[in-house]
Amino acid sequence: MTEPLIIQPSKPADACVIWLHGLGADRYDFLPVAEMLQETLLSTRFVMPQAPTRAVTVNGGYAMPSWYDILAMTPARAINREQLEESSEEVIRLIEEQRTSGIDASRIFLAGFSQGGAVVLHTAFLKWQGPLGGVLALSTYAPTFTDELQLSASQQRIPVLSLHGQYDEVVQNAMGRTAYEYLKQHGVTVTWQEYPMEHEVLPEEIRDIANWLSERLR
Repeated sequence: MTEPLIIQPSKPADACVIWLHGLGADRYDFLPVAEMLQETLLSTRFVMPQAPTRAVTVNGGYAMPSWYDILAMTPARAINREQLEESSEEVIRLIEEQRTSGIDASRIFLAGFSQGGAVVLHTAFLKWQGPLGGVLALSTYAPTFTDELQLSASQQRIPVLSLHGQYDEVVQNAMGRTAYEYLKQHGVTVTWQEYPMEHEVLPEEIRDIANWLSERLR
């Protein structure tokens, strides 16, 4: 797997955001966002992994960076669960790497846009069993959340900021809202914020992310 892009802060790192890009993008996609956030978060490292390039069924089998194959779009996303698990394991490896470097798990955040967000939600609430600083879920959904799922006490303590566009036609607003409602019903401290945008990121959204992270890194 391609080595992640690592953006070091201006001060010695005492926090980290592991940020996953969306389908068809790459590890440089959110580099400008990370650099903007580091203007406020002076001691926060950003780690941006690269998804493997593989065939995506719903895109006619065309090969592109993808955290997992999407087999069908309706009625809900049908996905390659094994590939999702592999991507989740990579995120856990990156968490452990940051812990080994001296950063406390309570100051490690997972962020993901679109398909990357689905991976971080799966990792935080189905796989990881320790503390985390929080999860940023951007224009995303949760294909592995089911009514049978039970969250542990440590998972319930992971705060989440869910951000979505009102006019998103790629990952519909309702899909993001469903993930938010699920977390809320399971005792997670989760905040929902939507913006007059499509499947994208706005400057106002980045400011909200900076404020949310700053509050948790005091």
